[in-house]
This record gives sequence, C-alpha cells and structure tokens, in this order.
Amino acid sequence: MKDLVSIHDYLFSLTDVGDWEGDEELVADRINAIYHAVWQQIPEDTEVALIDKLLRDIWDQLRGSLVLIEADEYELIDWALAHTRKVLDKAVDDEDADDNDSDTDVDDEEDEEY
Repeated sequence: MKDLVSIHDYLFSLTDVGDWEGDEELVADRINAIYHAVWQQIPEDTEVALIDKLLRDIWDQLRGSLVLIEADEYELIDWALAHTRKVLDKAVDDEDADDNDSDTDVDDEEDEEY
C-alpha cells in the first residue's frame, strides 16, 4: 500500500513550516530528513491511512517546538524512528486483536446449537 503514497506529498518547503524567526530553512530541512528516515522504515504493506496518520502525527508533535532547532538532527531522527516503531507495532497489535475477535465470533457460532 505504501506504493500508493508519495513521500513528496508530505515534504515541507520554507513556506509550509510557518514563521521560525529566520530558521525556516533549518526546520524544513530537519522535518524532511526525519520524514525520509521514517519513510525507509515503513513496511511496503502499511495502510495508506496509517502512513498519513504517522507522518502528520510527527509534525503535530514537533511543530512549534524549539526542539526542532535546538536538538541534534540525529536525535530527532532517532526519536521519530522510535515513535514510528511504536505506532506500527500498535497497529499490528490492534490488527491481531481484531483478528482474534473475529476468530472468537466464528468459534462461538460453531458451538451454538440450532
């Protein structure tokens, strides 16, 4: 499903990041570096909605925060990769739980007497 999405749709330009008092280029470069690192970690079979949620969530957590300027770029990438793993693992766990609920429903139907 990842092939249905383009990373370029999520990358930021100087005007996209808003006012950072002269640091707009740095902010755009950093969020784009983060997105490229995260993009490489996203499995090919990831749902489009999950990719969208993940990338938007990263920006939502970083936007307006001086950490984008003050922190080392590699620390930001490490944080984003850890966040990505957490989101992807949760999605897999949720999917497994849904599958188990479905299996239970089928088993219950088979056990019913008519």
